[in-house]
Amino acid sequence: MLEIRDLKFSYGSIRAVKGISMTIAEGELVTLIGSNGAGKTTVLKNISGLLRPSGGSISFRGKDITRLPAHRHAAMDLIHVPEGRQIFAKMTVEENLRMGAYFIRERREYQRRAEQTLGIFPALAQRRRQGAGSLSGGEQQMLAIARALMGNPALLLLDEPSLGLSPLMTEQVFAVIEDLKRRGITILLVEQNAYEALQISDRAYILETGEITMEGKSADFINHPDIKKAYLGGI
Repeated sequence: MLEIRDLKFSYGSIRAVKGISMTIAEGELVTLIGSNGAGKTTVLKNISGLLRPSGGSISFRGKDITRLPAHRHAAMDLIHVPEGRQIFAKMTVEENLRMGAYFIRERREYQRRAEQTLGIFPALAQRRRQGAGSLSGGEQQMLAIARALMGNPALLLLDEPSLGLSPLMTEQVFAVIEDLKRRGITILLVEQNAYEALQISDRAYILETGEITMEGKSADFINHPDIKKAYLGGI
């Protein structure tokens, strides 16, 4: 579904991404692990069109999307949930969902998709007319994911979905991600909680200072001594 070849990106003279290559097959949940500043968020922004690569190529469903703007990516069902949620705080939950359904023109289709999405997030269904900014941090993260689902993603990019959440809300977020995978959504996950990410993902890439240093099955990484020491707290 997604193929990245020799992707490069620089912030001025700083080379943030140094020629990485990745693939994601349809239906996979792949996690991208790395320390702060490794370039994970930059990779996601290049994939979703928020940043334009300085080199290399990105192919989605066999089509070169390297130079396409972000709104074209979204129209192709490649949806990005950014770090920090970035919901529309002054809008209601319902209005945020409508923003996610920007490309839907038929009211009946919107209603069908809204009911399907809110079925995954029952707490939001009870707060449809509530201001999004008044939700808890965990509820806001759920809303950010729900808004993305309204776009009917074929590939969902999740950037640090558990950041700043309590252990209980983190557990709920990961349960939702597992549910989305079962529903057939392909997912690329960037997550600070490396152990939980590896537990639910099929494969993983390790990103260090803009370069892929390791790749393989997530189950193998959980027991890899170097990975355990660097990212799993030695557990």
